[in-house]
Amino acid sequence: MKLLTHNMMRSHCKGVVNGFPLKLSSTQVDVKEIEFNADFVNRMLSRLEWSALVEIANQLGVGDGLPEMLPEEHKFDDEDVLKKIHHVLLEVEIIEGELECPETGRKFPISRGIPDMRLNEDE
Repeated sequence: MKLLTHNMMRSHCKGVVNGFPLKLSSTQVDVKEIEFNADFVNRMLSRLEWSALVEIANQLGVGDGLPEMLPEEHKFDDEDVLKKIHHVLLEVEIIEGELECPETGRKFPISRGIPDMRLNEDE
């Protein structure tokens, strides 16, 4: 699961109001190089919950060099910054671990890079 995916996921358990950001604990993280595309990264910036991305990147130890704040225009011109964001969003991948709903504590496993967000009938 890429951190881009994590940034867009929410818990949909019954009674959950926000369900974001999902807490993440990882037991296996891989880094897989992906071709850099500055335009894609800049287009994604307006869709991200920036503070949640920075928090999880720092938790995983890959947040060095990420700006704490997103510019008002949701665009970076500095290629080094864009490459760092690209790395965090697209190259860091959670292979094994779990996600946790911030409101209910319900845990969702991540296995072979795929989060299992299925709910039971009573959830």
